[in-house]
Amino acid sequence: ISSFRRDRSVLKSLNGAVYDLPSPKNISYWWGFGSLLGVFLAVQILTGLFLAMHYVSDLNVAFQSVDSISREVEYGWLLRSIHSNGASAFFLFLYLHIGRGIYYGSFFFTHTWNTGVVIYILSMATAFLGYVLPWGQMSYWGATVITNFFSTVPYVGLELVQWIWGGFAVGYPTLTRFFSLHFLLPFVITAFVVIHLIFLHDTGSNNPLGLDSSGDKLPFHPYFTVKDILGFMIVFFLFFFVVVAFPDYFGDPENYIEANPLVTPVHIQPEWYFLPAYAILRSIPNKLGGVIALLLSIIILFVFPYISYLVNRGYFYSFSHQFIFWLWVSDILVLLWIGARPVEEPFVTIGGFGTFFYFLFFFLVPSLGVVISACFVLIFFQLNMFSGSL
Repeated sequence: ISSFRRDRSVLKSLNGAVYDLPSPKNISYWWGFGSLLGVFLAVQILTGLFLAMHYVSDLNVAFQSVDSISREVEYGWLLRSIHSNGASAFFLFLYLHIGRGIYYGSFFFTHTWNTGVVIYILSMATAFLGYVLPWGQMSYWGATVITNFFSTVPYVGLELVQWIWGGFAVGYPTLTRFFSLHFLLPFVITAFVVIHLIFLHDTGSNNPLGLDSSGDKLPFHPYFTVKDILGFMIVFFLFFFVVVAFPDYFGDPENYIEANPLVTPVHIQPEWYFLPAYAILRSIPNKLGGVIALLLSIIILFVFPYISYLVNRGYFYSFSHQFIFWLWVSDILVLLWIGARPVEEPFVTIGGFGTFFYFLFFFLVPSLGVVISACFVLIFFQLNMFSGSL
């Protein structure tokens, strides 16, 4: 009887957390990216599990094992295409999810926001580790470049890099531990997703108006499950079209050449979803300064809720706030483009300006309300003085 009651209590909790979850009735399709991220996380874990059954983390045969998966394993090409393109889809929806949170003021729910930023950082680490596993030219040199950033740590930088490598260069121990971490981290991300949802259900979802909607909510099912299912159908149709028709569109041709420590690619660049961060890194001439700027571009997301207390939410954004937000989005797209360009003029100068505005946004938006208010007060007093003189 006690076991039955316990099971019934668990089912009741799950029902309250998903099926009958009270949700604001005015949330739009922008709120569906969180559900999509959960689905794509499950797809990545499932396809990664099957790929791990055939992958060999041996320096001598890693590249051949990936080639064997694509050519000899039944539907292995499909699994690998879903997994590699699934990473691109995951980061696309992750960036849209973060952008929606910034625009509509979801960062005011600090615990939910901060756990989401942790998920973002873990996802970046997982994607980087996975990119090394095919052991192509871009995998090897990307791992060499990124891990060398740890050498900027004062006093222990060189020892730290060698500890990560497991030797004096990227080699067999590096590949083995990267594969182990790449397999483990998605389950850590899943744990943080659960924590993220717990905080979300504790505070409730935000809404486009940014107002308290505690007395005006609907159960999640069937009103929002239907909306999510429609979004899933459209997204998965487009996703499988890319998987089948353009499986290598987001890949780098250099990665179809086996890793060779003696031949450096002409232009080393990460996957597209890391290009804005890579552009920020390259925009600082000093190596240590570039690494610090790269870390700050992510860590500043933790600080944003505490420096943005003057920001209005949702549709109550002033025109100036909306203009600056979309200018910031455009700036990120420019940085994405710059990250794929060679390190030469005018790309270096454009990347420097793009980096400056990226950080300026986080301080310009909170202070904008004060500046505009001060301008209005100044104009008001000037008009009063002018009318008094008349």
